[in-house]
Amino acid sequence: MKYSLYLLLLCPLLFACQNGEQAESGNDHPSSEQPAAHSHDHHGDANNHMNQRPFEDLVEGFESPQRAEWQKPDSVIALLGDLEGKTVVDIGSGSGYFSFRLAEAGAHVISADVDERFLEHIEERKEKEGMTDAQIETRHVPYDSPKLEEGEVDLAFMVDVYHHIKQRPDYFAKVKKGLKPGGRLVVVDFIKEEIPVGPPVEMKLEPEQVLEELKKAGFTEFEVNEKLLPYQYIVTAR
Repeated sequence: MKYSLYLLLLCPLLFACQNGEQAESGNDHPSSEQPAAHSHDHHGDANNHMNQRPFEDLVEGFESPQRAEWQKPDSVIALLGDLEGKTVVDIGSGSGYFSFRLAEAGAHVISADVDERFLEHIEERKEKEGMTDAQIETRHVPYDSPKLEEGEVDLAFMVDVYHHIKQRPDYFAKVKKGLKPGGRLVVVDFIKEEIPVGPPVEMKLEPEQVLEELKKAGFTEFEVNEKLLPYQYIVTAR
């Protein structure tokens, strides 16, 4: 999104409209997306689907006030715990929907995305709000790597970006290497059902598949929260 990967940070990273991925809110764009581990190339499909919309519409969708009703950003940030002084990479940061909130919570944020337009948008907003690189730094990342130094971050965070990534076990092995000892990965993504937001159902992933792929990447401890958000699950991995 927003690694800076949508994905995805770059993600759909990624959205808040009413139809398909148009309804996605925030981190669902091609940011931290990489090669995925299943037979159909939903990675490319998801990115193409999102990018059918003009860039300005993507930003407007990601930042839509309606998104907060189901994304519940304050609740998500609270779930992450004390972020004061922590280094957080927002993979597939997109418009910075979560990056700015993470910074407000006291974190040093690396907004990572494959799309330089989103990074420019974040830099412009930083300047308007008088924020510094100590609060948010932008990082242009490739599709196949979060571009993290070993042990660089306390938290790798991605919202609505996971389903954009290809070759996920390989990709998230790199994410894990970028975590400090005791660090964690937090993935927020859409439930695999017909819902008012997110990409088409065939592009979504069950949390069980996320766990299986992250195990292959070397993660061993997991928590799954399917109650906090109405349309998304949250996977925490260590």
